[in-house]
Amino acid sequence: MPDRFGPGDRVRTRVVDVDGHTRLPRYVRGAVGTVVERAGEHPLADARARGHDPEPHAVHHVRFAAADLFGAGDHAVVVELWEDYLEEAP
Repeated sequence: MPDRFGPGDRVRTRVVDVDGHTRLPRYVRGAVGTVVERAGEHPLADARARGHDPEPHAVHHVRFAAADLFGAGDHAVVVELWEDYLEEAP
């Protein structure tokens, strides 16, 4: 399956509140960032934690402005996120 996003694309993280394990940190849920690079393909950790054997999905490094996440800071935060957690940002 081709990647939906590439370097430079603006993305928004999904807003989800799941029971159990997720690799989508709460502090980035609903935030807008920029894809930096592709970080390979890996099975979705959420599904593996539930005992499933999922196919690998694209993983991306996504850069967020610290001020957007925490209300202050002039630096950036890069988070490794599965493509399943991302959608196009306006």
